[in-house]
Amino acid sequence: MDGTLVDALTRTSHRSLHLDLNDIGDLQVAQGLPPCTEMARRGHGWRVTTTTAAASLVVRPDTVALLTLWNGEGTGGGKSYIIDRIFAHMLVSDNAQGRFLLWACIHPQGMTKPTADLAPSATNLTGLTGRLYSGMAVADIDATVVDNGWYPVSSSVDYEPTGVLPGAGIVAKIEGRLIVPPQGGISIQVVASDPDESTSCVGISWYEEKLNLVL
Repeated sequence: MDGTLVDALTRTSHRSLHLDLNDIGDLQVAQGLPPCTEMARRGHGWRVTTTTAAASLVVRPDTVALLTLWNGEGTGGGKSYIIDRIFAHMLVSDNAQGRFLLWACIHPQGMTKPTADLAPSATNLTGLTGRLYSGMAVADIDATVVDNGWYPVSSSVDYEPTGVLPGAGIVAKIEGRLIVPPQGGISIQVVASDPDESTSCVGISWYEEKLNLVL
């Protein structure tokens, strides 16, 4: 095991640290905090959800979204939205066995600003540390959007067959695989076996950070 001594600048001090390498040069490290803790601590993490359940689709989504999140940051160095999770909770299902899954569409830079249907509040648009949202995002419900390419982001989940009990849910762990550029957006939709009798609340959580994007 080889090692090297480096100067390290931490949040509270400047000190020397000994770094260990294995025999092929891999740096040996151990994570001290759970993933995403630092982004949440810095106040960069946010989430939005609908509170009124809406009907699902039975076909591939195109120009209608259950929820659209628009990035209102400026194109000259504004923050990007790093999508962490997309989720849905089915509140009502039909009286038969069925399945549902989540789809998402990234709208590129230049998207028209949608309607701000969801204002910052503890139940709709808030931070991962409990504070109200204070950024440039706009959240729209049932927006008409451009079909920039919809793709499934989750596996399908069975929902309750008697149509009485809610509880079926999906959490799609995106973890940065989707990024909304400044003046772009993301739309999500639910596709289910029976759209007329299945309704869901949906939401998105994300982190805001300046990135050097290739657009």
